[in-house]
Amino acid sequence: MSHSETSCLCGAVEIVVDKIDPKFSVCHCQSCRTWGGAPFFAVKCGTRVDIKGGDKVKMYESSSWASRGFCTECGTHLFYKFKETGEYNMPVGLFPNLEGLEMDMQYFSDMRPGYYCFSNKTKEMTTAEIMAYFADKM
Repeated sequence: MSHSETSCLCGAVEIVVDKIDPKFSVCHCQSCRTWGGAPFFAVKCGTRVDIKGGDKVKMYESSSWASRGFCTECGTHLFYKFKETGEYNMPVGLFPNLEGLEMDMQYFSDMRPGYYCFSNKTKEMTTAEIMAYFADKM
């Protein structure tokens, strides 16, 4: 999917993404569930992201490999950004007109609480697999 535009709830932050991968991921880690009150449904947006109203974006370093950005005016969760690559993952819900979406991966699958489940068949990575993957990137 190419060129998508969105904004936060109040419109203080506008985002233009050059290309969005329709295969989205779901993260079940405690950090994501605390941040949004639910698992984080994210589309990969690469590095070609233009953010207008950046003075209204607050960054929070949520792990040794990534930071989260949100609007300081309305609190909208805007992105999860990888430090090493500069790649953005953004909430699927920021883009209401995406087509061809497919749940492809579930991260921290061993941390998924028992009070919800998805019937989608996806790849999964456990905490140990993710920590091993990022060990050489920290």
